[in-house]
Amino acid sequence: MRTLLIVISLLAAGWAGYWAIGSAGVTTTFERWFEARRTDGWVAEYETLETRGFPNRFDTTLLDVTLADPDTGLVWDAPVFQMLALSYRPNHVIAVWPDTQSLATPQQKFDIQSDDMRASLVTRPAPRLPLDRLTLTATALSIKDSDNSQPTRADSLTLAAERSAGAEASYRFGLNADGLSPALDWRAKLDPGGTLPDRLDSFQADVTVGFDKPWDITAIEEARPQPRKIQLRLAEARWGRLELQAAGTLDIDMAGRPTGEIVVKARNWREMLSLAVTSGALPQGLADTLEDGLGLIAGMAGNPRTLDIPLTFRNERIRLGPVPIGPAPRLVLR
Repeated sequence: MRTLLIVISLLAAGWAGYWAIGSAGVTTTFERWFEARRTDGWVAEYETLETRGFPNRFDTTLLDVTLADPDTGLVWDAPVFQMLALSYRPNHVIAVWPDTQSLATPQQKFDIQSDDMRASLVTRPAPRLPLDRLTLTATALSIKDSDNSQPTRADSLTLAAERSAGAEASYRFGLNADGLSPALDWRAKLDPGGTLPDRLDSFQADVTVGFDKPWDITAIEEARPQPRKIQLRLAEARWGRLELQAAGTLDIDMAGRPTGEIVVKARNWREMLSLAVTSGALPQGLADTLEDGLGLIAGMAGNPRTLDIPLTFRNERIRLGPVPIGPAPRLVLR
């Protein structure tokens, strides 16, 4: 019995020593990371940084955090941020955001509120911690930007990402927002007659994106990975009587210019055109031209209320058949 107690005491002391060394290492890693960002010209500040969780966890809490990237102009502020990990599985981290935070871009500032926002992040065992899979969830999400007096809301939001088998820099993403309610100001501008419900019935997407490098710690420290191929299995939005679906594949060059085809299916598409004109997103003259041409296509397909058409991306333009309908967006992550 005495020998057993000695063995148990030695194991306990060894584990306590491991935890003390590990927790100090975690804290030092965070401190050095913030210092490195400041050396790179960032604003990277926090009020306090502490790691707790003995005996089985490394739970790091930062208070009053500010990160500002001078290259992109992005600024993130939060009163508290936590990174939680099991001491025997440090490559699986739970990130927990506060109920209130803010994100600013050079164009806008977003005030973000939620009841519970967290992400489960699993990395592969490599120095740069390349992403293997991630699941982010948020409930009672509210995002208010500087252009609207009322926020966009969602009952819940789920974003999942998983590295594609056998690929270093390709990930499959899934997005689903339940109870998505656009900002009241935006809805009033888009639908002044109030004909659409307050909430979307469905907002989801399933897409695989191939990037020019893996998502790892350098995505924050240096530059974001850039998309090079997008395989859209399905993107769907249903809002009352309006329904929009899309699927297709795009290749993207070094400058962010897409080439390929996206097939779009739109139900009650004439109302969509009308809403686009009302909101100012589409000139009336172009809308009239599109309505004439699309009406012919829909009639030939047998259902004048539903469109099923390919949009071609080529030479920096979006084309409906042979007809250019607008410039193609540059797909570049800042």
